[in-house]
Amino acid sequence: MAAMPFPDVSPVAFSVGPVTVHWYGLAYLVGFLGAWYLLGRLDRSWGMGLGVDARLEILLASVIGVVVGARLGYVLVYSDGAWLEDPLYILRTWEGGMSFHGGLAGILVAALVESRRLGVPFLRLCDAGAVGAPIGLLLGRLANFVNGELWGRVTSAPWGVVFPGAGPEPRHPSQLYEAGLEGLALLAVMLVMSRRRRPDGMMVGTMMTLYAVFRIAAEFFREPDPQLGFLLGGATMGQLLSAPLLVVGAWLVVRAVRHGRAATARGGRD
Repeated sequence: MAAMPFPDVSPVAFSVGPVTVHWYGLAYLVGFLGAWYLLGRLDRSWGMGLGVDARLEILLASVIGVVVGARLGYVLVYSDGAWLEDPLYILRTWEGGMSFHGGLAGILVAALVESRRLGVPFLRLCDAGAVGAPIGLLLGRLANFVNGELWGRVTSAPWGVVFPGAGPEPRHPSQLYEAGLEGLALLAVMLVMSRRRRPDGMMVGTMMTLYAVFRIAAEFFREPDPQLGFLLGGATMGQLLSAPLLVVGAWLVVRAVRHGRAATARGGRD
């Protein structure tokens, strides 16, 4: 089989004395900062009236929500019960293991708390956060590729990659597929849609729907987690978790469209 060589890029971005910074950690950092920057722009263009202090509070809450939720999501769903024998495993984030769906649940909880504290409608705050979310998804998947993890299934395609630790056979670089779909494509849609104010729930609903579609499609090229394998009907855990996300996202879009039409009929804005 033809294959592309795995790029010789260290997972470590740089080291300063005893401190080692990995590309994966930088992906989280830049992703949060990028989303916070876009929140500032939307705060002004959408007239949300948050201000700098409120946006900083939202950023901090988002970091806590994503990190805690992503780690707990991975531990509870993907770790095959390792935490039951070793509860401290939950805290060892440096060993890897973060779940998007868990991170999404965590940031939604954070958004609920902040919406009540700041007096901002929950779905409106979620809409603003959804615009910048694909930045973290893009950079996170690129970091997965650099780390040589979450590789794809065996392929004869000329762009197949032989990943270290995955055997001698070329595999789909499914991390790059996800970076392109869940990252670049989704970010482009969110930025275009954010140019004008949409009914509450439209942006986050669209993000959820498209992410679920892209994730389900990409999972057909991604090797399932070895500790779980294929599940119901040959589906992967990523596909099973994305199915309800697709339903909720589509419902939010339909709800937003109906509210928008009702507001137009009243001659006002939703």
